Amino acid sequence: MNKQPQYSANDTGQPSGAPLIIEEAAPREVLGLGSAIALIVGVVIGAGIFKAPAMVAGMTGDATWMFGAWILGGIMSIIGALCYAELATAYSSAGGDYHFLRRAYGSSVSFLFAWARFSVISTGSIALLGFVFGDYLSQVLPLAALEPAWGSALYGAAAIIVLSLVNIRGIKAGASTQSWLTMIEVGGLLLIVVAAIFLVGNGTAAAAPAPQAAASPGGGSFGLAMVFVLLTFGGWNEAAYISAELKDARRNMVRALVTSILIITLLYLLVTWAYWKGLGIEGMAKSEALAADLLRMAFGSPGEKIISVMIAIAAVTSINATLIVGARTSYAAGRDWPVLSLLGRWDAARGTPVNALWVQCAAALLLVAIGAWTGSGFKSMVEFTAPVFWLFFLLSGISLFVLRVREPNTERPFKVPLFPLLPVLFCAMCAYMLWSSLSYVYSQSLGGLNAAWIGVAVLAVGVVLLMLIRAPRVPPKQSVVSTKSLRRNL
Repeated sequence: MNKQPQYSANDTGQPSGAPLIIEEAAPREVLGLGSAIALIVGVVIGAGIFKAPAMVAGMTGDATWMFGAWILGGIMSIIGALCYAELATAYSSAGGDYHFLRRAYGSSVSFLFAWARFSVISTGSIALLGFVFGDYLSQVLPLAALEPAWGSALYGAAAIIVLSLVNIRGIKAGASTQSWLTMIEVGGLLLIVVAAIFLVGNGTAAAAPAPQAAASPGGGSFGLAMVFVLLTFGGWNEAAYISAELKDARRNMVRALVTSILIITLLYLLVTWAYWKGLGIEGMAKSEALAADLLRMAFGSPGEKIISVMIAIAAVTSINATLIVGARTSYAAGRDWPVLSLLGRWDAARGTPVNALWVQCAAALLLVAIGAWTGSGFKSMVEFTAPVFWLFFLLSGISLFVLRVREPNTERPFKVPLFPLLPVLFCAMCAYMLWSSLSYVYSQSLGGLNAAWIGVAVLAVGVVLLMLIRAPRVPPKQSVVSTKSLRRNL
């Protein structure tokens, strides 16, 4: 009888004949600091900066208060980023907020978050951004054979499919695409600044108002202005979803978040300055299309085409970034829930959750089709789920306190300075945004129903699904094979 050869300890690092534990593929640290910054800047800067400054100008009514609102938005975002930096460095995971919520409150709360994110927050945002891309690209390259709504939907669907395929190819392809798109997007914003400088140089900019004491806006109007400012800054928290893939995340996570927000704040201030110098505070408040009006003044009718291309690029940049981070929530949920295990598979060769990306792409395309069929009602439905987003955002902030108490011995490479003051300020901001979004939604209606029920319905469906698939959390899957059988197969 021939004796079967066995592995030695030098072959496997384990005693001869012992079971060999082979862990499933998992995220690896492959993203550099530059890629992380490009992703954060890309996901934050969207179409909002082309619209929000007009509303902020109208609500503040004075340049000093207007610029103060944007500076305050940057400061509050940095405070929030410092809180997320502690969570993301202490609990690095591709699940981001999902992972923090699960550790702090349990699997039920994290599942509801994953459901809300998959059903509306991420996929709905991708679909809406697809329509923004399609609407503005149609102004440059109209599809005459189709009705406008379906033409925009076709462009949006094409963008979602192409970018999903890019990211399915691998994280490096997705990150490289994001870097290029972000550079083009930033270049477009700087073009707005150049247009204002051109107008000032030619003496055709809006006349500067006579110097006078800054009038303080009412507390309610300034607070509402801050709602739009903070919404325009929204998205930096998505950095948490790449914490497991960021090289030297202990240092680079803080650098990526703070650097990104500083860049975004500077760009927002420059663009707001350009609008103000070109149109004046009153002109800003009355404008329906700030950037288009400014570029038309500077470059004539070609300026309108330029702004359409700029907004389309901004939309597609945000689509790509949202595709990258959105699929990682589904991947994390798939790791915890056996019934969703298909989503929890990581492609080691490509460095990305391929199945989660396919499912996310299909869901976003379905929402695009629904949006083309229902029109603005779909846009309203997604907007009316804002309270759900701010609810979970607030819970993520509170989780920092919960986890410090519950897991005091966990290593925290970065701790929020001035604790607990800064986290309290961040949670207060989230609470204010939750209250503001609830107030807005409660005053709206959709299909004859109070819009507040939209968010309730999303969570209610999540609760039903939770009851149907309820199962204990399972540990990360492993394959156990005998070293003898592995040796035979080699």
